Amino acid sequence: MASHPTDEREGEGTVGTILRLKLHLMANIFRRNVWQAVGLGLGLLYGLGVAAAACIVLVFLRTVDAPAQLRDVLTVVGAIVVVGFAVVSLLFGVDDTLDPRKFALFGIPNRRLSISLAVAALLGAPGVALVFVMSSTVVTWSRGPGEIVIAIICALCAIATCVLVSRLAAGIAGLLLATRRARELTGVLAVLLFVVLSPGAAFFATLDWRHATWEVLSDLAAIVGWTPVGAAFAAPGDAASGNWGLATARCLIALATVALLWFGWERLVARMLVTPQREAASRNYRGVGWFDRTTNGPTGAIAARSLSYWLRDARYWMSLVMIPVVPVLVVIPLLLAGLGAQWLALVPVPFLAVFMGWSMHNDTAYDSTAIWLHIASGVRGVADRVGRVIPMLVAGVIVIGIGASVTGLVLNDWRAIPGLIGVSAAALFGSLGIGCYLSAQFPYPVSKPGDSPFQQPQSTGALMALVQVGVMLGTGIVALPAGVFLLLGVTTGVTSWHLIGLAAGTVGGLAVLAAGIWLGGRVFERRGPEILQAAIRA
Repeated sequence: MASHPTDEREGEGTVGTILRLKLHLMANIFRRNVWQAVGLGLGLLYGLGVAAAACIVLVFLRTVDAPAQLRDVLTVVGAIVVVGFAVVSLLFGVDDTLDPRKFALFGIPNRRLSISLAVAALLGAPGVALVFVMSSTVVTWSRGPGEIVIAIICALCAIATCVLVSRLAAGIAGLLLATRRARELTGVLAVLLFVVLSPGAAFFATLDWRHATWEVLSDLAAIVGWTPVGAAFAAPGDAASGNWGLATARCLIALATVALLWFGWERLVARMLVTPQREAASRNYRGVGWFDRTTNGPTGAIAARSLSYWLRDARYWMSLVMIPVVPVLVVIPLLLAGLGAQWLALVPVPFLAVFMGWSMHNDTAYDSTAIWLHIASGVRGVADRVGRVIPMLVAGVIVIGIGASVTGLVLNDWRAIPGLIGVSAAALFGSLGIGCYLSAQFPYPVSKPGDSPFQQPQSTGALMALVQVGVMLGTGIVALPAGVFLLLGVTTGVTSWHLIGLAAGTVGGLAVLAAGIWLGGRVFERRGPEILQAAIRA
């Protein structure tokens, strides 16, 4: 049945209305704080500048007579771009300004709304950059009439694939990750994924890229070119190389990918229009949790509340996730530098101890406005400091004991365990003690309770960097004597050096911890109003 002219005009009007709405939403971003607008403008210029540079490179590649190599490079890069559109939208596209559910009450037909939202997705720096870059690939492969036709079709397919993948990922995130707890869990899983992929990155970094670059790219492109994320980028190169059969097959894969993505996008929009926003399920708790298991008094109450934070607050979860990440990031460069296994095995446990204590350096700020309870009730500063330290102190001692034992097993040298415990204890106790003082003296802004842990507020000046560097430098000074004794014990094989390191690290670390608790407690009692003001400002 032929479409009615009125329906066509209404469809065009719907697309135009939603495009104007998207433009207004983009313009409103620059009407906020002046410095925020400047920052966004600079970021936009930077992104478009990178896209312009990519376009210039792609146009220049028209003169390069190596279509097979160009195909392999563009296939791998293009597949990474498609995956990037999906991952970024899945992780950060939950709060979509053009969520289909926001149009549920306007009676817009499903297909018309799907088209409008997909077209509106091109408005923005990523969409504009994508269009210009993919248009430049047409110039890259303009080596004959047939090649130009294939390049145009594949460029349109690549644009549509990126847009639809992005919309589908954002829509799925809106359906499944609407609650705050789900979003926080997704962020934590993303960090864990980064940790899992780190060994793979280390492997690729060790390859002899000078001699194996094209071989690795060719093998990877041969696989990716037959997948939905890479077919649109490989087909023009096949055509330029004279492989018209491969070009046609991959072009059909690209077209089929767009058709399947469009089918999924239409079905998803239809589902979202009749699916209400998910709400976090309420939970019933019996008793008062950790408050039943700790001692009476201010110290026990604060310790119980701190334990609850570490187990329930996503901001604390991120600290816990990052604790094992940092040793991995430290070990990989040392591994690539050729450090022996004997020395490499001594690195993780002390670094774990350092960052477990370091996570407490701004603990006061995480209380936000709830810190007024401590100030108004006259809680002693020492009780506040001790209560906050207990969770990480207990966990740190357990980690050090297990980690040192595992290290001794790996090295098959149990004599090194006392020295390793000494260094780790100095790092843990020292960072906790320094953090007890600095968290009361120099609290800096953090994300508020309930906010995403990935949305950090702007800190005042360089305070945040100074506090964090101060904790690290102070911890290094505290752990230095025990570290020297550990190195002497490992190099000479004399057990007494390890025992001296154990005594030096434990005694020195406990001394710094006690001093930090006492000084931090005094500062907390003296600067109560200033701490409350800083918490409110944060």
